Amino acid sequence: MKLKRRGFVAGAVAGAAVAATAFAATGAHWQTASAADSKPALTRTAASIFAPPPGAPLSFADIFQRVAPAVVSIDVTSRRTGPAAAQGLQIPGLPPGFPFVLPGQPGQDDDEDGSPTQPRGNGQPNLPDAQATGSGFFISADGYIVTNNHVVENATTIKVRLNDKRELTARLIGRDENTDLAVIKVDGGRNFPFVNFENDAKPRVGDWVIAVGNPFNLGGTATAGIISAYGRDIGDSFVDYLQIDAPINRGNSGGPTFDVYGRVVGVNTAIFSPSGGSVGIGFAVPAEIADSITKQLISSGKVTRGYLGVTIQDVSTEIAESLGIPAKQGAMVNDIVDGGPAEKGGVMAGDVIMKVNGKDITSASSLTREVAVAKAGDTIRLEVLRSGRRVQLQVVSGVRPNESALNTSGEGGPNQGEPSRPQIDRTNVLGMGLVPLDEAARRRLGVRAGVNGVAVDTVQTNSIAGRAGLRRGDVIERVGDKAATSPADVSAAVEAAKAAKKPVLLLINRNGRPQFLGLKTTEDAPATP
Repeated sequence: MKLKRRGFVAGAVAGAAVAATAFAATGAHWQTASAADSKPALTRTAASIFAPPPGAPLSFADIFQRVAPAVVSIDVTSRRTGPAAAQGLQIPGLPPGFPFVLPGQPGQDDDEDGSPTQPRGNGQPNLPDAQATGSGFFISADGYIVTNNHVVENATTIKVRLNDKRELTARLIGRDENTDLAVIKVDGGRNFPFVNFENDAKPRVGDWVIAVGNPFNLGGTATAGIISAYGRDIGDSFVDYLQIDAPINRGNSGGPTFDVYGRVVGVNTAIFSPSGGSVGIGFAVPAEIADSITKQLISSGKVTRGYLGVTIQDVSTEIAESLGIPAKQGAMVNDIVDGGPAEKGGVMAGDVIMKVNGKDITSASSLTREVAVAKAGDTIRLEVLRSGRRVQLQVVSGVRPNESALNTSGEGGPNQGEPSRPQIDRTNVLGMGLVPLDEAARRRLGVRAGVNGVAVDTVQTNSIAGRAGLRRGDVIERVGDKAATSPADVSAAVEAAKAAKKPVLLLINRNGRPQFLGLKTTEDAPATP
């Protein structure tokens, strides 16, 4: 059976590095000398080196012996209904198309013997129940266990194997798709060994960590590595991931990441892997997030998050230039939910939210995370950039709806680059053929009622507009800080931006969903004949 899903992985620490650090930890000096001169060329004392506690990194045995009883293997049976479409995650800076694996997800493509599944009479595959394994760890003496959501989300039965070889049945307490965390519980015990999340002391980048779990159903496996980075954004709105290089493999999902004092600093969640095996990049949910989420799951079986009621996007380089602000700052408000907290608090489409409760916002994801920690009824202090001025607002947080309620807009729409129609009078601006949004244009382009502006009727593929992603059927609602009522409005604003040698800011409505676009007004280089 293939175990497929998406995520990430980590590489092992070289033995030479371990040996060198162990040598330094003894208090000995590092020395180099030439054949002609026996005097030391370099002397360094242990006092200038990070001093680990006794037993590390000379050996992790004492730490493992202390924490291993709290780590469990999880065997899950779940029902399969058919192949799931692959969904691409992408880490900024890595090429598109790299595969991800979330270790512990039931197979989607093949039967347990590896043969293709046979379809039922109605054309649906006749798939057997899937078997999957993962990891978890006790966080209380009375049987609460933390694991990953993707390990148990479709489970019909959950079995837990303890370090002492006992096998117990567990039940689901609650799960949270947004952080990929879940809590299960085994009943009938009051003295289970457990470990605690460490929310105060944070290991530094380069400090040792130990991952313990159940890779490839081998159970009770320990791997060691270092913290590689903090604050990794792998496409999830609610987690800044901890990156480690301790090897993680399939079945490690949900296991703990320990520091050298045996404190839980993360929950192993995802690996980056072209092959499904460890390649040196692993990701864990940080302890402070995991602690908060699991406490909510235990107390109520669900997680509630703060809510503004806005649609947002990152501030691109072109948008930043058009607004005269540094790139990678703030989150831009595309639209406001009618009657939502943001509308009541005075937030407007086109605002760039720069701070939340005094904390700088660097992206749409960072805004979502900051707002999410609020409770319903909390006052959220916003600093927004509006028409070049900083405005202070206060918004009373609502409760974030579930994800299905937030993603109700349909897909599809007119295609870019359809043939032009000579009988229609268009204004050409940066490769777009613009027309007034009259009833004929609405019918022709499929523009929804209530959307107003200037319609994009054609787009030349190799034009500035085409390369920026504009499509036939888009509606330009605003250009700069003014409403777009005619093609002439757009043309005039573009010419003004071109004279100022900066991009022009457009508010585009696409299939009923608004988004801002910073559009260059000049070519980067002369066209080649």
